[in-house]
Amino acid sequence: MTPNVPRGPRRSDAARWEDLVARYAWADADEPDAYTFSVISGKTEDEVIRAFGGDPGASRLMTFAETADEQASHLYKDYELLRVVSADRHVIAIEWGFHGSIPEIARRASADGGEFFSVYQSVNARYQVMHALDGHVDGMFDPFELEDAAWMAPEPEVPAWAEGVAFHMETLCAESFALMERTMGVAIDPGWMDTALRTVLLASPSELFGQSEAAWLP
Repeated sequence: MTPNVPRGPRRSDAARWEDLVARYAWADADEPDAYTFSVISGKTEDEVIRAFGGDPGASRLMTFAETADEQASHLYKDYELLRVVSADRHVIAIEWGFHGSIPEIARRASADGGEFFSVYQSVNARYQVMHALDGHVDGMFDPFELEDAAWMAPEPEVPAWAEGVAFHMETLCAESFALMERTMGVAIDPGWMDTALRTVLLASPSELFGQSEAAWLP
């Protein structure tokens, strides 16, 4: 007979969420000028690179700072680099840029049974989170606009995968990353910023999509 062993109180979902947000405090403490982190499941690194508009055969190792410096030296050109790393059967794509914030990229990267989530932030106070499943974007919004959602009438709708999340200006980026981990089941390691990762040059959005406005629509 198994004895009745006293158990401690289970931590509430709210407490676990607070712990998750606290893990990403670095995202609000020292923000680069712009970045997009994307997490993709069901794809290889090569498949993700192609979906973003890169050539898997032309990669090199670079840190985030090195990509930012190189892109800054091509300031008036469409010149964007993508860094990728694999973790827990996911591919994480890191940019000093915005390809991962484009709905058509999310559709391409999640096509044929994949899943995609991205967090975008820029120094101009622009924020975005986006999720796609099997080639379809099922939610995309600006967390900054939802900061006061509880006080709005009517309260704005949020996707099912973002329900129960309250965004706050001082922890907006941390909450976005916490939501990405909660949804995708993989943690973002800030050490990847300073690690030399596989890096490729991306085709510009105009090369990838031409003049199609549909690429930018969810």
